[in-house]
Amino acid sequence: MTNPAPTPAAPRTAAPLTREDGSPVRVLVVDDEPDLAEVLGGVLRYEGWEVSVAGDGATALDLAARTRPDAVVLDVMLPDLDGFQVLRRLRALQPHVCVLFLTARDAVEDRVAGITAGGDDYVTKPFSLEEVVARVRGLLRRAGLARRRATGDFADPLLVVGDLAMDEEAREVTRGGEAIELSRTEFELLRFLMRNPRRVLSKSQILDRVWSYDFGGKAHVVELYVSYLRKKIDAGRAPMIHTVRGSGYVLKPAPEASRP
Repeated sequence: MTNPAPTPAAPRTAAPLTREDGSPVRVLVVDDEPDLAEVLGGVLRYEGWEVSVAGDGATALDLAARTRPDAVVLDVMLPDLDGFQVLRRLRALQPHVCVLFLTARDAVEDRVAGITAGGDDYVTKPFSLEEVVARVRGLLRRAGLARRRATGDFADPLLVVGDLAMDEEAREVTRGGEAIELSRTEFELLRFLMRNPRRVLSKSQILDRVWSYDFGGKAHVVELYVSYLRKKIDAGRAPMIHTVRGSGYVLKPAPEASRP
């Protein structure tokens, strides 16, 4: 299975997540494409985590038994067992391990089956490496398996783009220190944009990630909610949400927020 290369991740600036005892988080990457698995392994190691890589289901299960990973990044399509079989055996071995599925963009049934089978989250190919790291971090935090170690500060990390900040767990958003009230859907749309800063996201990508399967083909709903967000995020300020004609939308810092 061949996919376009994932978008490179931005340099890491946050303090690393660790296990409760201070040891590195353990992550298992399972993908039968060696180049992709190597890139994923590298960016996760850059987070300060211990990473093991497997190219098939049997090897993945053997590594999981030996390393006891905290999180698994698991491709659905593998040469021996499929990802769902691997997931079931992982759960029997380690019931609380976090599992992030990698799926083909057009395989809606993969995404439904993955979540139904007990997967914690999914990303669709092609993906940004930054998004994979953010998703794994989010799973680890929600599972209570990791904490931020930074001069005694164990606060949860924020998503920050320019002067716009989002606390994903508290579901709070501020711009320039001013609180912004968002509906659930507005929050999810902004979170997707903030997880992919400076990346142009098409309406179909946004529909797929924010609305899942409920609004298939109804691109006007994206336009509507982007307009809602603009009224709350950009009103009276330099704009951060931009339309790229014929392509989609992009979130990037306002010029004044980019200055040192």
